[in-house]
Amino acid sequence: MGDTVKIATRDSYGNALVELGKEKDNLVVLDADLAAATKTAVFKKAFPERHIDCGIAEADMMGIAAGLATCGKVPFASTFAMFAAGRAFEQVRNSIGYPHLNVKIGATHAGISVGEDGASHQCNEDIALMRTIPGMTIINPSDDVEAKAAVKAAYEIDGPVYMRFGRLAVPVINDNPDYKFELGKGVLLKDGTDITIIATGLEVCESLKAAEKLEADGISVRVINIHTIKPIDSEIIVKAAKETKKIFTVEEHSIIGGLGGAVAEVLAENYPSPMYRIGVRDTFGESGPAVELLHKYRLDADGIYEQIKER
Repeated sequence: MGDTVKIATRDSYGNALVELGKEKDNLVVLDADLAAATKTAVFKKAFPERHIDCGIAEADMMGIAAGLATCGKVPFASTFAMFAAGRAFEQVRNSIGYPHLNVKIGATHAGISVGEDGASHQCNEDIALMRTIPGMTIINPSDDVEAKAAVKAAYEIDGPVYMRFGRLAVPVINDNPDYKFELGKGVLLKDGTDITIIATGLEVCESLKAAEKLEADGISVRVINIHTIKPIDSEIIVKAAKETKKIFTVEEHSIIGGLGGAVAEVLAENYPSPMYRIGVRDTFGESGPAVELLHKYRLDADGIYEQIKER
């Protein structure tokens, strides 16, 4: 699974912007005084005339991005997930979503793996918030390869896109010649007949590790990577429900309104099936090392394995 190479998807975001910026003159990057953290500083160095630091004013940044989109630019508004989805929600909704403008939001430092920054910065609600905005595409990549592909795909489609990136370096799992990123399509990573794990973001790698442990116990596990939360791949979800006995969703996000909620909606409307949501269970995070927090909240491979065995 490429465990030896670990890259934070926020780094992938910055690097992808530079590569895309070489090809697309209308690509503009905005940041809210966080370029060093969101990794857009590398774009600023390469294309200083196309990087706008909006200061600690995320709501204003979204308005500026909206204005740029009306002038033919493709703005990538970058900040922490807590500020992009939380602080600037009204501006994202009314200034970007409502007129369906071509703005791309690069939200870094999502989930509890933000670590020592603590509960105020660990946004576990952003996917739920963004899902409610009509026409908003949501991408939550699992590794460096997928994150770079997500940035390119976001540029290519017309309309608002919310991309979720992490602070924690995670294993590269998609570094194979057969990998293909297709917006709105889930990826079957491992086939199985007993249960299905549907995961997103950094939990994809942890789910693959948990699947190995479950296989050792004689449980045949199917693992699906859902990188596009909206629009979600209903077909791969329903197929898994029909062919396996139970569905488990795994996400570094609240179990309310995120991947688990989206999958539950698909199953309820198309093929009601037993399922269980693994994620942050209606609580805030806390300050601490990212790896230790993932373990405490049972979102590492061991925690996923244990929760599945309990069900």
